[in-house]
Amino acid sequence: MKDKLILNLVHRPEMVPEYAEKIMGHGEKENLEKEPLLKESLDIFKLQQQIAHEHGLKTTIQMTYASLFNEEAVALAKAHHAEYGDEIALTLLGLPSTAFRNKYKTKDFCIWMFSYEDKKRIVDDVFSLFFEKFGFYPQSTGSYYMDADLINYIKEKYPSVICAIATCWEEGPKAYHATNNSWYTFMDGGPWNPWIPSKINTHVPAENESEDSGIVAIPHLSRDLNACFDGNGSNFGTHPQNVLRGMAYKDGQYPYLFNLIDQYRHLGKFNDGYAYNMMFVGPGWMNKMGRWEQPYTLLEQSYKDGIAYYGKLKKEGKLIDLTMSEFAHYYRANKTYKTPEVALWQDILYGSEKQYFWYLDPYLRTCVDLNQGGALIDLRPYVAKLYLPVGIGTPRIVNASYPFLIQANYRAGYFTHYAGEGTLKSTKVSYEGEEIDLALCLTKATFSKKGDERYLHLDPIEVVFKRLTITIATTITFKEATGEIRYARRIIKSSDPHAKVTFNDYMTGAFGTTEYPEEMYHIRLRVNDAEKSQEIKYHYANRELTIHNGISEVIIPDIETRITMKSVGEYETYVREGYAFSPMYTLGVMKDLKQGEEIETWLKLEKAA
Repeated sequence: MKDKLILNLVHRPEMVPEYAEKIMGHGEKENLEKEPLLKESLDIFKLQQQIAHEHGLKTTIQMTYASLFNEEAVALAKAHHAEYGDEIALTLLGLPSTAFRNKYKTKDFCIWMFSYEDKKRIVDDVFSLFFEKFGFYPQSTGSYYMDADLINYIKEKYPSVICAIATCWEEGPKAYHATNNSWYTFMDGGPWNPWIPSKINTHVPAENESEDSGIVAIPHLSRDLNACFDGNGSNFGTHPQNVLRGMAYKDGQYPYLFNLIDQYRHLGKFNDGYAYNMMFVGPGWMNKMGRWEQPYTLLEQSYKDGIAYYGKLKKEGKLIDLTMSEFAHYYRANKTYKTPEVALWQDILYGSEKQYFWYLDPYLRTCVDLNQGGALIDLRPYVAKLYLPVGIGTPRIVNASYPFLIQANYRAGYFTHYAGEGTLKSTKVSYEGEEIDLALCLTKATFSKKGDERYLHLDPIEVVFKRLTITIATTITFKEATGEIRYARRIIKSSDPHAKVTFNDYMTGAFGTTEYPEEMYHIRLRVNDAEKSQEIKYHYANRELTIHNGISEVIIPDIETRITMKSVGEYETYVREGYAFSPMYTLGVMKDLKQGEEIETWLKLEKAA
């Protein structure tokens, strides 16, 4: 399967499709069992299945709770399993129905938001009904998000489950604001491609067998790793109707959809030939009344065209379609716990040359922005292995996001409107009173790999001062499962080879899951060497400590994370406290360089003791 795109094509007979009862109701009193609604939903599911099978593609049929009460839906699943090899699975989406609401006395429908006791009751109810209808328990399940406690319970009680749709990628404040502050689901900070979730936190990949939750997780849709990070993730995924909702089409044509699929194929070049794509859509997205600004005819045609492209790739020997459980077996046979996921992602929507580089392993997830000179614009401390229960009865009823240390969209990044700093890891260069941040310099990158290290090689950046011009080469190294990121910046050319330029390699950080600052009183900033240690207890006082040839560090007890920064040779390292208007902290390393010299810095994430 190497060098072929692996496809998970997932359908669900959602008898009460999201939003559809309101779209069809025309002001009538809500009725989840209206015959036209049930018939239309089942007809659309049949059409989706028909389209897939016409192009020689297997599907995973994720039965909803409501569909388990429908004899025709159950019979269809059995027939398609027998004839086409489709997998019969069970989703924890599609809970709303008269039976469910009568039993649980609620309009809640997101499984991760229920109390833990209700989660268990609902799982047992739905899994028992599935067994009653099919005579076996499913091998795969899923939801928009599945918290660790939920996954652990399912795996313990129903060990047949080996695969699950476990999170949406980058569904947080951006998606919330795009729905007029009405979609109370926050789940930023997880992997964009399949992973084995830890028993502690679904977002965090398991580091070893003892942390292994027992399932392979896949994302809810394969997303555009540029457009989704910068904007609303619901508009940019390999779900044809998402592309229509994002207005990424013209005159009934949507080349962006096919470019997005091809971009995922291209990721095989960075991941030893492994490339993956997931397409998942419920009947509500092909509603006969239309959806968003599109008529039904365009919704149907886009789905046909998307499936046809996958079918074409399969006929050409460039794609293999697997059911979810088949994929779980493949993943475990071909991946190790510590194998990183890497994506050098091109802008394919707006016509720019912007690149992001994404990296994740069990220790961290991060994003490098080549449009900002190789700055880190997102950093998540997976190494902290944070247990963050979610749902009613916990402190995090709706917020399932994994905290960030750097998040340039929620905490400003390089540009700030008035004063202070935003979260970013970048480098400032200074000469004769002039200072230029490389975050203002556009570049591009190439990727290479050797052993357990992945390298990002940036195109050289030219920096022009009034009386000096230098060219800087940069290599960023990620050593798998160490929590380390190494930056090497070298002056490869200078208009004055003897001129000394000051390099200030820094990380400005914060922590949280939204735009709003957290209290930082517990933070400790330190500089250490072999002989002494100095400390600042964070109190918004804008203080600074410096030491020669030492280590700078910050300890953030709130998220059990320790960050250190160091270099080699002769250098100065410092820590700086923020203030109330700019509630950040900064670690940095400073060194004077001339032509042919370089500064190497190591940023390391660890779990705080």
